[in-house]
Amino acid sequence: MTAQILVRRCLSAANVVSTRHLYCTHRKSAGVRALYDGECPICVKEIQLLQFIQRNRSQKVEFVDISLQGYDGVNYGGISYDRAMEEMHVIDENDQVHVGVPAFTVMYRAVGLGWMGCLMSLPLIRPLMDTGYAIFARNRLRWTGRDECTTGRCEKKKKE
Repeated sequence: MTAQILVRRCLSAANVVSTRHLYCTHRKSAGVRALYDGECPICVKEIQLLQFIQRNRSQKVEFVDISLQGYDGVNYGGISYDRAMEEMHVIDENDQVHVGVPAFTVMYRAVGLGWMGCLMSLPLIRPLMDTGYAIFARNRLRWTGRDECTTGRCEKKKKE
């Protein structure tokens, strides 16, 4: 299968309105929940950007800060705090849990960036994304100045 066919298939799967503008109109974004570490400055910046991007969408992704005291994994697909700290988790509108790079694909599609999720999933790019994300996930606590949290057992912040 040629790259051109893969891109066309990817764009149509993401419901892209125009290949020139690459804006996505995803039909089923209600109920998508993205779990993120609110103590991770890199993670917070990305979530803020995604919140800005989805600001005019009628159905928004619910971004769940797992670092808050009230986080209870029972309400989010049974994903414990420790498990959520290991890598990105997104729960889609059908309550299916996606982990790692596939989680980003679901989240990007739900905020209107389906083309980016498709790009990340292309056969030549996906292995690079998986490797890069695995390195980031393994080192993000150290890289963001939280060396004491290298086990993934960080103290949760109080709800403000």
